[in-house]
Amino acid sequence: MPDESPVPFGIDVNTPNVARMWDFQLGGKDNFAADGAAAENVNEAMRRVNAPDGRVVAKENRAFLQRAVRYLAGKAQIKQFLDIGAGLPTQGNVHQTAHEVAPDARVVYVDYDPVVVVHGQALLTGTDKTTVMLADLRQPEKILDDPELRRMLDLGQPVALLLIAVLHLLTDDDDPIGIVTQLRDALTPGSYLVVTHATRQKHPNAATALADQFKRLRVTTPIVPRSREEILRFFDGFELVEPGLVFPKLWHAEAPTTQADAGSAWMFAGVGRKL
Repeated sequence: MPDESPVPFGIDVNTPNVARMWDFQLGGKDNFAADGAAAENVNEAMRRVNAPDGRVVAKENRAFLQRAVRYLAGKAQIKQFLDIGAGLPTQGNVHQTAHEVAPDARVVYVDYDPVVVVHGQALLTGTDKTTVMLADLRQPEKILDDPELRRMLDLGQPVALLLIAVLHLLTDDDDPIGIVTQLRDALTPGSYLVVTHATRQKHPNAATALADQFKRLRVTTPIVPRSREEILRFFDGFELVEPGLVFPKLWHAEAPTTQADAGSAWMFAGVGRKL
């Protein structure tokens, strides 16, 4: 059911917002009518070309994120998480998942959407190990220099940098490789990068239809599905954790999973350790 609470000043509820559309796909309530309608339009377009829709993709992505965070907070012993493009809070957030394994883990969420920040601040009331910042991935230097980030995280110690379903919202003109490189260079060796990214590899026709739908619906950001080889470039300077860059359902699956059961195959997912 869409959010019926008062709308924060300056928020456009009539233009579909990618974070709120994602919330709708996850079954959340922090979205408005325009967001739900746009998400359903995208889902219908995907079904017309026999491709899995956004609900399936969102759930696979969320499940991968939780497995990756458990791995990092547990086996990798990472106690600091920087989640850029965090999106709206929902069940199984990074701090909740990390604290199940490492109660002393610190988490910084970053998003450029004021609605995300307002909801995040409300969610995080009463916790001193987690914070949310208003900032834009396209300005990594501002994120890295922010006093709130510096207060919460020690960049001289390993950090897990999470870029979940966000890099495909950047066009090539935004220089996503350069952005990730700048963030990578600020991390100490032993840090980790976690990425999920939409791909055109398995569903090339559907990927074109998806990008066209985002344009037609005038969603706040475009979507740029990329090939596996293009997505691999984000891990330059990192050693991929086994099984490498794979479809989300195949990464550290909780039950035996094969390529024949790779799920929606709409994204690639990977975890890399900085050398």
